[in-house]
Amino acid sequence: MPICLIVDDSSVVRKVARRIVEKFGYEVAEAADGTDALDYVNANPMPEAILLDWNMPQMQGIDFLESLRKMPNGKEPKVVFCTTENDLAKISRALWAGADEYIMKPFDEDILATKFATVGLRSAA
Repeated sequence: MPICLIVDDSSVVRKVARRIVEKFGYEVAEAADGTDALDYVNANPMPEAILLDWNMPQMQGIDFLESLRKMPNGKEPKVVFCTTENDLAKISRALWAGADEYIMKPFDEDILATKFATVGLRSAA
């Protein structure tokens, strides 16, 4: 079963995202910030998908993404930024750093299914 790593400091957002992503047929791993996410990808097989928040304690999502893309196999996961950041400069920076897509919070199942399909991830939705 493919793995989706959900990285967000909000346990509520992680819970909502988990319910949606599990419907898509993914096993879900969670991280509360970029540091936890980096620890996860260093200790486990690389996930197929990463749903990534921008603003988090310890390590921001953009810093995690930049570190991820430098790792062996770090270019493999499809990364969808999921955040409240709507500044065009930040969106551009995320895409330049290697994000595959970008969605705004709040999101729902239809939005996430569309974005997963856009980046080539399978979804049962």
